[in-house]
Amino acid sequence: MSEVVKLERHDEVGIVTVNSPPVNALSAAVRGGILECIKAAIADPAIKGIVLTCAGRTFIAGADITEFGKPPKPPALNDVLSEIENSPKPVVAAIHGTALGGGLEVALACHFRVAVKEAKLGLPEVKLGLLPGAGGTQRLPRAVGPELAVKMIVGGDPIGAAEALKNGLIEEIVEGLASGGEAFVRKLLAEKRPLRRLRDDDSKLAAAKADRSIFTNAVAAMTKKSRGLEAPFAAADAVGYAIDLPFDEGLKKEREGFLKLVASDQSKAQRYAFFAEREANKIAGVPEGTKPRPVNRVAILGAGTMGGGIAMSFANAGVPVTLIETGEEQLKRGMGIMQKNWEATAARGGIPADAPAKRMALINGVVGIENVGDADLVIEAVFETMAVKKEVFGKLDQYAKPGAVLASNTSYLNIDEIAKSTKRPQDVLGMHFFSPANVMKLCEIVRADKTAPDALVTAVTIARKIAKVPAVVGVCDGFVGNRMLAQRGKQSEKLLFEGALPQQVDAVVTKFGMPMGPFAMSDLAGLDIGWRSRKDRGIKSEIADALCEAGRFGQKTGKGYYKYEQGSRAPLPDPDVEKLIDETLLRLGRKKRVVSDEEILERMMYPMINEGAKILEEGIAARPSDIDVVWLYGYGWPIYRGGPMFWADSVGLKHIADRLAFYAKETNDPSLEPAPLLKKLAAEGKTFASLAAESKAA
Repeated sequence: MSEVVKLERHDEVGIVTVNSPPVNALSAAVRGGILECIKAAIADPAIKGIVLTCAGRTFIAGADITEFGKPPKPPALNDVLSEIENSPKPVVAAIHGTALGGGLEVALACHFRVAVKEAKLGLPEVKLGLLPGAGGTQRLPRAVGPELAVKMIVGGDPIGAAEALKNGLIEEIVEGLASGGEAFVRKLLAEKRPLRRLRDDDSKLAAAKADRSIFTNAVAAMTKKSRGLEAPFAAADAVGYAIDLPFDEGLKKEREGFLKLVASDQSKAQRYAFFAEREANKIAGVPEGTKPRPVNRVAILGAGTMGGGIAMSFANAGVPVTLIETGEEQLKRGMGIMQKNWEATAARGGIPADAPAKRMALINGVVGIENVGDADLVIEAVFETMAVKKEVFGKLDQYAKPGAVLASNTSYLNIDEIAKSTKRPQDVLGMHFFSPANVMKLCEIVRADKTAPDALVTAVTIARKIAKVPAVVGVCDGFVGNRMLAQRGKQSEKLLFEGALPQQVDAVVTKFGMPMGPFAMSDLAGLDIGWRSRKDRGIKSEIADALCEAGRFGQKTGKGYYKYEQGSRAPLPDPDVEKLIDETLLRLGRKKRVVSDEEILERMMYPMINEGAKILEEGIAARPSDIDVVWLYGYGWPIYRGGPMFWADSVGLKHIADRLAFYAKETNDPSLEPAPLLKKLAAEGKTFASLAAESKAA
């Protein structure tokens, strides 16, 4: 018998239990064990009904995705499901934790399903660039109808037990898992209830067969934010097969779709991103077994846009917050914005109606830094100048309790310098949240020279608790994300001096898959911010300065690089900007030329990759995948391209190094010369991935 799946007999009920920690994933051993135990239960004349359940914290939480792209190991999951579905004895899935992906497909092959009230059920394969490959797209529509099936399969988000019960995905919500499943089987046997094989039940497809708009409208709603992605559309097509084709034909077409996606570049990129996010939780250079410090309350200094968003993130996760301002008016304004934000989300149905009041109750708004005393973690989100930051950290020495982690939300400034303002540099680090902080998933955790290992582990742990993706980085100007972005900004500006227009540059960047181009982004942020900063440093930027001198500060003034109609954020090309650029170039004696889209893409992306190579050389990021995590979750890099370093490998590092050397010469810009690490990898025919593999092996 299998080591990871056991069969026990409780008189007439056979209990098949999967026990393969941590998440009972459908490895070859688990698949084989389920098949063996189900066959044994069917063959045992004393067993009249079967419960399929799992030990540990969850039901089967999905496929073993480490097997993807490798030669298949028997038995195939569809063979296991066929054995379950064709059992002459009732098979009941008893679900706790999460039944996801292949786990839910196993449950759908069972004749009945019960779950504890906290259970979640879903088919999230689309998030890995895939579609369910073991009948999920054929059985789920038959269980819940095509509308909810489209929402679950094309959207990829799970539903709770209450919604599953309401829609017929489960038969009952049970109290105790083993006893609940067993009691349900006994009830089935007593009532002599016929087996329900979803493959044979088309009753919930009838409405969509009669009126296909039920299905197409559901698909349109779920795919409107899927620009550039292949999997959501392929998954929608597969649900359509359930409506249009007999079960076996639909199953065959689903499998074809799955195999096509699993071999696609997009799915490879999305699976890479999945593992990169998990890898980012491993902190290089921290002794094994380092425990986080307890964090029961957080203090946040500053109730502005960033401070308020950070406070919301903690309250969303149930962590009490002391929100501190320098004056009553600023505090009142900040608290009011948070309340409005939550109320708007509740009105849209994004959170329960009582959530805004509950979350506001977790935030204690006060005036004065002396109120940080009971906080285990203090995050400052004050004005972005070194003098102000140092003053704040100097005061924290006086008021913060011993052992409190002291974090700066700076996006550029040197954390080592900030730490020198305190007598406890071991407690100081950076926690760089991205705006809006209550929405954006990334948190760059900046390790300073003297940051204690347990302070670092605390920051990573709490970031995960508030549903952020943490990436540990080192100290340098702009850390990882903004340092790379600065290279793109420099090139985008240069392109205007060579003949490109803002709308051409932005169109290339958005076609690549970024949510916004550099010039639309500048308009959103406000051109006056950079203008003031340049003036302070005695730097000129002729075109950007000319726009600001003409009162064009971006969206806030209705015109910047683009013009904006009243009440609209949509950027519209403006002939006045083209004229202003032409006049500036004429005045400077610059000649315009035709700049190709290909050149724009290379000059937007390759300098960032070059900077990424320098960041790796300097040890600012421990792994190429950490850089990719920063860009995926902080800057909207398209997930189907896996991150800049992953994408660079797919383009070819030799090609990138050659093109950078070409542009360095053509534009007389030595900053474009390939970084030593990039040159070395290109010369050796290696990739950033091979660099990561070598460092892991070492």
